[in-house]
Amino acid sequence: MVAGASEKQMFCYQCSQTPPGGCVRAGVCGKSADLNSLMDTLLFGLKGVAAYAHHARALGKIDPEIDGFMHEALFATLTNVNFDLGSVLGLVLKCGQMNLRAMKLLDEAHVERYGNPVPTGVPTGTLAGPGIVVTGHDLLDLEAILKQTEGRGVNIYTHGEMLPAHAYPGLKKYKHLAGNYGGAWWTQKAEFDAWPGAILATTNCVLIPKESYKDRLFTCGVAHVEGCCHVADRNFEPVIRKALSLPPLAEKPGGKLLTGFHHTAVLGVADKIVAAVKAGRIRRFFLVGGCDTPGAKGNYYREFVKAVPKDCVVLTLACGKYRFNDLDLGSIDGIPRLIDIGQCNNAYSAVQVAAALADVFKCTVNDLPLTLVLTWFEQKAVAILLTLLALGVRNIRIGPVLPQFVSPGVLKVLVEKFGLTPISDPVKDVQAALAAKA
Repeated sequence: MVAGASEKQMFCYQCSQTPPGGCVRAGVCGKSADLNSLMDTLLFGLKGVAAYAHHARALGKIDPEIDGFMHEALFATLTNVNFDLGSVLGLVLKCGQMNLRAMKLLDEAHVERYGNPVPTGVPTGTLAGPGIVVTGHDLLDLEAILKQTEGRGVNIYTHGEMLPAHAYPGLKKYKHLAGNYGGAWWTQKAEFDAWPGAILATTNCVLIPKESYKDRLFTCGVAHVEGCCHVADRNFEPVIRKALSLPPLAEKPGGKLLTGFHHTAVLGVADKIVAAVKAGRIRRFFLVGGCDTPGAKGNYYREFVKAVPKDCVVLTLACGKYRFNDLDLGSIDGIPRLIDIGQCNNAYSAVQVAAALADVFKCTVNDLPLTLVLTWFEQKAVAILLTLLALGVRNIRIGPVLPQFVSPGVLKVLVEKFGLTPISDPVKDVQAALAAKA
């Protein structure tokens, strides 16, 4: 089942059936809808944890505790012996804890190989000459194609979640890492149609391509698209040859997107941030980001950021930032008002920043002048939300719509226990956050 599937399509973990009309014992099981909801939430969370752990493993980082939990949790979803909602909810929250470990592991792997990211302005135009655009999340794939194209006259561009790669010293040293093209994953059909060069998809955020660029789309690793060339063992010679055979890109200047605010960079100016907060020049922080979703409902996040007062700072991460990262929000005492922390897995950095500020102000994270407004779509977004809930973070706003696999009973628990709230009107939501305690 995919994220967003209706409750009637759910496998019943008490009946062990998936009948066309839903659970045949729905009126008898009583709690089956809530149990199904929690089990599906667990499965989506596990997929997110597995994605991060897979990337870390490719970089030589393995955590036996994460692997052990994966076995434990998968076993729970494959047996129909535990009908206790409380213990299953505990397993779901433990998934959030394991996801934090996985994100930490991946962050350590990236930093050890590529260095601490530094704030970097990334060009959005194109240079004259052959080009390859790389989409997805896998920095190891990006590094490999950068090495293989070095000195061959081919420029490399990032797309989607690859934007933060420009901030790592070990990757930005390649002079032909030329810029970023396009936006979030769901815009790729129009963007890749207009892109004249070759395209490499490194992870699962790749759409079935249009015929117009199908012959220019290559996949690698776990990403596969029927009818497209799949590259094995990071030998990207077929992609490079394709790029060299195509008409060169035109010189087309663009703007710049700022990224690279890893927690080490943010905490490096923590004294300025603390001073600005104590002086009243920074009133509140808003973390606005996550996995962007198709459609007009996602415009909420742009309108929300535009409504944030000038004495507030917006933190962002993942591809949700593409709804608004072209906005010039200025700065406060030299601190940018729009701070891009990085990829979705860099939610770990956001946690570190929040924990450090809470320590400075001698309070809990929930007492900080901080509001979280998240956009969700797929399993990694579910895993990150579970991490925040496992850490006890309250009063998160989430949208554009609630996951359909969350039953009314589970939603009631999330609202009562964690204050999870659906987004509404962007201006009113900003005003409500500013009126909140802290």
